[in-house]
Amino acid sequence: MPTSYPKCNPTEMFGLLVLLDSHRGSEDVALLARDLDLEIDEIFPAIEYSEVLGLVRVVDGRATFTDTGRKFVAASIRERKALLREQLKHTTLFRTLLRALENSPTHRLTDEELGQIFSFTTARADDAVQNIVNWGRYADLFRYDSEAHSLILSRRPTSSKASGGGRSPPPSVPAASPPSASPKKTAAPMPPEGGRSGTVPAAA
Repeated sequence: MPTSYPKCNPTEMFGLLVLLDSHRGSEDVALLARDLDLEIDEIFPAIEYSEVLGLVRVVDGRATFTDTGRKFVAASIRERKALLREQLKHTTLFRTLLRALENSPTHRLTDEELGQIFSFTTARADDAVQNIVNWGRYADLFRYDSEAHSLILSRRPTSSKASGGGRSPPPSVPAASPPSASPKKTAAPMPPEGGRSGTVPAAA
């Protein structure tokens, strides 16, 4: 999978996949946007990241489920998390983060170390780190210790337990300038597992 970082949250992507499922798994992106009463560029982040994760394929402006995408929408919450965990591990960014966490003697990355990793990407560190932590926490890849200001590997390669809590994502990591614009639409409810709302309907 290509180098990419999520510009949408899990709720937004899941909601989009539920909508696509209601269109029998294949529909023009423009029509999906119309169904949501959104501009087409407002659903691009969810479309693009669904494609990065191998859940949909977009050809000539039409989004269609892959076999993995169909399996995802039909799965239970636990199965979705397991599938998402494997798909995220194939992306360059999450693979890099997990390798750095596994190679760290404490299986932690400080805010400064995260900033160094993001300095090699086009991601805006302030918002991107928090969003990536949200994805990693949802998929049980890692968690964030707000007191120690460090990312912690959830599933260590050894049997020893990680210390520190998984309270809240970091407020920011010093690096690039903040986003220049905010989404136009308000979010829809989070799927059953909880979280903040997104721009598309929540998954069932």
